[in-house]
Amino acid sequence: MSTQLTLSPETIQTLVQQYFAATRSADKVESMVACFAENTTSYDPVGGPALHGHAGLRQFFQGIADLFAEVELTEDFISINGNEAAVKWTGRGVGKNGRAVTFEGIDLFEFNAQGKIQSLRAYWNPAAMLAELLEVA
Repeated sequence: MSTQLTLSPETIQTLVQQYFAATRSADKVESMVACFAENTTSYDPVGGPALHGHAGLRQFFQGIADLFAEVELTEDFISINGNEAAVKWTGRGVGKNGRAVTFEGIDLFEFNAQGKIQSLRAYWNPAAMLAELLEVA
């Protein structure tokens, strides 16, 4: 078993905040992708197919962003243990159909020694969000 540098809790807190700030930025897709390691694996949501690397993430994040006129995620609670963090978050947005939607989830992050997200396991239900966004007003 290899030893990995453990990042400080303050560093993990900052990295989590940077990721959620990226969801609120003008260039959200690229800003979010930049938070991840090149060889990352993400399950967003858990139970769905794995997303591998920046290309997989970019396609997924762009697909979500394309549903919204505006969208952002806010971290509500962060619990840190070693190089991992569990985050309860709330998403708010307005779909291209003009409908406001709120959705919630819990993300489990694992960070590498370079301060990039090595893995993400996102627990949320996109079906309810999609039903609201795709419903004709």
